[in-house]
Amino acid sequence: MSAPTVHLLGPFHVPGLSARHVRVYVPPRRTPGKPPVLYLFDGQNLFHDEPSFVGGWHLHEVGARLAARGERVPVIVGIDHGGHERIEELSPFPTKSGPGRLELLLDWMRGGLGPQIEHHFGVSTDPADTGVGGSSMGGLAALYVHLRAPDRFGLAMSMSPSLQIGHGAIFDWIDSQPRPRVSRIYLDAGALEAGGGLLRAAERLAHKFVERGYDPYSLKFVAAKRGAHNEKHWRRRAPGAIRFLFGRKWRR
Repeated sequence: MSAPTVHLLGPFHVPGLSARHVRVYVPPRRTPGKPPVLYLFDGQNLFHDEPSFVGGWHLHEVGARLAARGERVPVIVGIDHGGHERIEELSPFPTKSGPGRLELLLDWMRGGLGPQIEHHFGVSTDPADTGVGGSSMGGLAALYVHLRAPDRFGLAMSMSPSLQIGHGAIFDWIDSQPRPRVSRIYLDAGALEAGGGLLRAAERLAHKFVERGYDPYSLKFVAAKRGAHNEKHWRRRAPGAIRFLFGRKWRR
């Protein structure tokens, strides 16, 4: 079997932010119809080791293995971060680095990048087939983007989200948002992150979702007992997250 291919696209102009590349993995077609799609932040870390400097997640290899087993695998779109702008551009709230600028990135994802991916790779536009995800700041951004634009992104993959940003502003913000008609969330955190503080915050968030009516079909929370805040641990948990979000299509 030939090695899975990752397409390097761009650089793309993002209004208000720096230009960036996008990396796309297209799995083997195993089922009829348009394939689902997963947009992930920090694209440099998702595939090969070279661009990340800390080791990639090798999601192209994960996708190939899942597809070979007949599982449903999305087209994976990795959006590179903007270097020193990363914290600002992935935060919906003000930070020590400056004002949150996630809305600018979201506008481009909806009006610029998304239509191009749909045209060139033939992916589904159904929110039940469209996910957004990331880790750390990317995990926070994924939650926000999903709940801010559920008509476009019906699935969220939030790994070790930086819930402390803006003094925990995400909690009150979620309370202010209606539950989307289509919503499936994967959430995790490790016991070794921030001295256990991140796991406690993630447990609180998971409980909040359960109180809002989420069940095991629409929410999966993973507490990784030995999980640390690094690429190696996110790489290990990513296959399970993808299988939960895309293994069964939303039918409600």
